[in-house]
Amino acid sequence: MALVICTLAAIVAGCQAIDFHASSLQAPVPPEMEPPSELSMVSLPAYRIEPPDMIRIETLKLVPRPPYRINAHDALMIRVFGTPWNMPIDNYYSVSEMGIVDLGPAYGVIQVSGLTVDEAAEAIRRVLQYVLQQPSVTVQLARSASAAEISGDYLVQPDGMVNLKGFGLVLVVGKTVTEARRELLKHLEQYFESLELSVDVVGYNSEGYYVIVAGVNSGERVNRFPITGNETVLDAIAQIRGLTRVSSKTMWVARATPGGFDAEQNLPVNWDAIARGGATGTNYQLLPGDRLYIVDDNLVAANQFIDRVTRPIERLLGISQLGTSTIRGMQVLGRNYNRSRRF
Repeated sequence: MALVICTLAAIVAGCQAIDFHASSLQAPVPPEMEPPSELSMVSLPAYRIEPPDMIRIETLKLVPRPPYRINAHDALMIRVFGTPWNMPIDNYYSVSEMGIVDLGPAYGVIQVSGLTVDEAAEAIRRVLQYVLQQPSVTVQLARSASAAEISGDYLVQPDGMVNLKGFGLVLVVGKTVTEARRELLKHLEQYFESLELSVDVVGYNSEGYYVIVAGVNSGERVNRFPITGNETVLDAIAQIRGLTRVSSKTMWVARATPGGFDAEQNLPVNWDAIARGGATGTNYQLLPGDRLYIVDDNLVAANQFIDRVTRPIERLLGISQLGTSTIRGMQVLGRNYNRSRRF
């Protein structure tokens, strides 16, 4: 029992004594050396695309190289001169799955799939000459179905490529958004005469920060969250839905040392000041790779330790007491039986 009491005293009194991370800065540092916090955030370096990021590509303009063959789902601008004023043909028409355009009940449907725009204009003119006198037809490609095929969200593959379906693979790993857009334009120039693209990162999956919560019985629970550049300690606590009853308010931000030195850099966090007082000094801005470490509560840990130590003893005592009670009961039963036989 003395061993248990000594161990308990060591847990309650000794954890903070050996916790080198909880010590605060002894002297103020110059403002330019203060780590970024809630009211003094810094801009992160240009984001470099890495697997498994998700990027979004949107086609703003896409003109295929001639001679372009019309496909299903293309949009054509068809304009015909010489039509009655109340039945004009001057609009955008979509090519159906069957490769035809429907000019309305007065003019019918015309097959245009597989034709160039000039061939489509001639095909339309030949059909309309039966209902119009000397029609003049112009056809322009308003939107290629290829644009819809390219636009969308793309997952960066483990090899750093994005798969543009029928337009091949493009290497984007290690590039900024601007550099990736330039690389995509260069690759697609072999298929399109004129094009404009919008490229953005919609899933910042390759960089993030960690919240590590020390559990009494469950070890250390690690949570990873993507980083976008404006997360603070308070945001990180909100991501894990606040502190649990077994978590203490002792926490710090562990950050990699600049220059690649193998040394610890720990920023102590004053949770009470942040949560209750609205202080911003230790509500640090989280940078890629940061670890917010939250220790467990010492009293709860001590209680759990006592429970683990005493529970086996209680079981042994319970078994012993049960055995003693059973033997005593059998002895009483035997004496009563002997008395009954005498009478």
